[in-house]
Order: sequence, then structure tokens, then C-alpha cells
Amino acid sequence: MTDILLNHRVEGPASAPALLLGPSLGTSYALWDKVAPELSAAHRVVRWDLPGHGGSAAGLIGAGATVGDLAGLVLALADALGIERFAYAGVSLGGAVGLHLAVHHPDRLSSLAVICSSAHFNGAKPWEERAALARRQGLADLAEGADARWFTPGFTVPGLVRDHREADPEAYAACCDALAAFDLRDRLPEITVPLLAIAGREDPATPPAHLREIADAVAGAALVEIPGASHLAPAERPEAVLTALRAHFSGTAGRGMEVRREVLGDAHVDRAQSRQTPFTARFQDFISRYAWGEIWTDLTLTRRERSMITLTALVAHGHYDEFAMHVRAARRNGLTVEEIGAVLLQTAVYCGVPAANSAFAAAQRVLAEDDADRT
Repeated sequence: MTDILLNHRVEGPASAPALLLGPSLGTSYALWDKVAPELSAAHRVVRWDLPGHGGSAAGLIGAGATVGDLAGLVLALADALGIERFAYAGVSLGGAVGLHLAVHHPDRLSSLAVICSSAHFNGAKPWEERAALARRQGLADLAEGADARWFTPGFTVPGLVRDHREADPEAYAACCDALAAFDLRDRLPEITVPLLAIAGREDPATPPAHLREIADAVAGAALVEIPGASHLAPAERPEAVLTALRAHFSGTAGRGMEVRREVLGDAHVDRAQSRQTPFTARFQDFISRYAWGEIWTDLTLTRRERSMITLTALVAHGHYDEFAMHVRAARRNGLTVEEIGAVLLQTAVYCGVPAANSAFAAAQRVLAEDDADRT
């Protein structure tokens, strides 16, 4: 904890694109425990604590604070970490910070996800009353009602409720002041960064209509509603939130499907898609997002080089059905018949003659079929 910067946790490769994650009022960055580690596979994830919450100093804000003040603390944190431009996702008050950044500092954002949040929080009075209660009595009574505000019946995350109870009352009240003064409805059409709005279908605090209002006002925005989720969707339905955020921030699934079709051909991909079932759907998404959307799109190697490596690996493991498919892909990627033969000769040396013999037979069959199709 410092008196200057928000307390934070950094995960993922330093060279990866930055992604900042903002919490809701009363929680800490533990709100993202089930989501952040997965996102850090492809991003430099920075999750932060509100002032007076988790490990952040209470004195970072005071009475009469605004969402703009909190956004300024987030930008100061990004600057201290050497992050110029970043993707951002935030829950509730954390989402309001994201909207403020999109309106007032669009040059700093590459994309935005607003989760169980709003462009306004039902007027100033409820938040003024909550701030007064926190200053007068502390947070014990408010923490008792956290489960009902945050989760569907029967679900809880004790650590987050404890965070609420242990937050600094003055800093909590200052965050309530910020929510009381926040209303960006008139500015939403100015937002130009790619925006995803995620609603918890059972959320009483910021119902789906609030997220729909944002998505309707921002050009090109998308809306996802998560069944069985209340106000803290990343804690209650982490898999659904993770799927939505991955698709929004990486775009790898869509790009992966494009590359998959370019390399394997429409006919093969259409057959694979037609055979997809609920049981195999996640695997198909994994293939499109990871193998084709992240690996095959990496420009370090050409597609010709990737085809040669792939053919060798498939021969080495005896995956001849996949091998036949990738012989066609290799031709589509520019390898000649002679180059494919040279690759298989190489496999005879390092993978064994029997393996290469089977591979030559499979390749010869595929190439003959292709010649027949062309004639």
C-alpha cells in the first residue's frame, strides 16, 4: 500500500497488451480472482483497489469525490506502470470509471467492457443517504445486506463480504459521493472505443435496462446478458464473463475462424461446424480462438513454415487423418508437391522410416484426389 498509487496486482507477460480491471464499491480486486488469471494468458492484467478498499490508502480521495477523481487515480497508476494505452473492464463503480475514461480520455483506451454498471445510478439521494450512514455508523450494517445486493439467493463469496466490512468508512462514503454525482447519459454517444456491456439478468442494483441504455447509445456497442448472475457477475458467473471478455478484447475467435477457413478451406470447416454439438462446442471455440486465432495469426513464421512444422509433428505422432487434412492445407499455403516430399524425407530421418512411409502413402492419396478434382 502507498499513499500515492492505488493498490494493485499485475499478472501476465509484461510484453502483452495491457488490460485494467476495476472493482465495484465495497469489494477489492479479489472480485476478479476467477477471471483475471485466465485473461492474463493473453494480456498484462492490472487489477486495482478503490481508495480505502483492499490495500489502497483511504486518503487517496475525500468527501465530495467524483468518478473523474477515481479515473485520475487509474491513469496515474497506468502511468506509473509505463502503460500508455490499455483495454479496460470494470464492475459497477469500476464500470463508471471506464465510461468516464472513454468520454474524457479516449486516447488512453483501446476497448472497454462495462459490467453490471450504469451511466447513472438512480439519482443522488440513495447514495447521499448511504454515505451519511457509512460516516455515522460504519460499514457493519451495510455489509450484512451485501449478499442480497450482490448475489442471487443462496450464493455468496465470504471474502468479498469481508472486504466490504473492512473497508474504510470515510473512503467508502467518498465513493458513494462519486456515485451520487455521476450521470454520463448525455455523453454516451461521444464514446468511440469498442464497447461491450455485460448485464446480470438478476441484478437489482443495475438491471439489464441500464446496460441496454449504454449499448443503445454507443455506436457499434454490443450487449450480453448473463442468466443466473446478479450484481457481481465476475464472482458469480466467471465462466460466462470470461467468455464474453475474451471475445471482446482479443477478437481471436472471429479472426481465428477466418484463418481456419483460409488454411483448411470452407468445405472442411463447414463439415466440422455441422458436426458440432453442445458437448464439442467449447472445444471448437478453443480451436478457433487459440490454435487459429493466436498461433496461426502470429507473423513470426509464415504460413508455409507453419505447414512444414505441422506436417512434421503430425507424422511424428502418427496422426494421419489430421496429416491428410494438412497436406491440402500445405498446398493452399503455397507448398509445392516437391516441397511436401522433401518435408517427408526429413521426417524419415528424424521420425522413422515406417512413419514416413505411412505419411508418403497418405500424401500421395490426397494429392491424387486433388489432381482428379482439378481435372
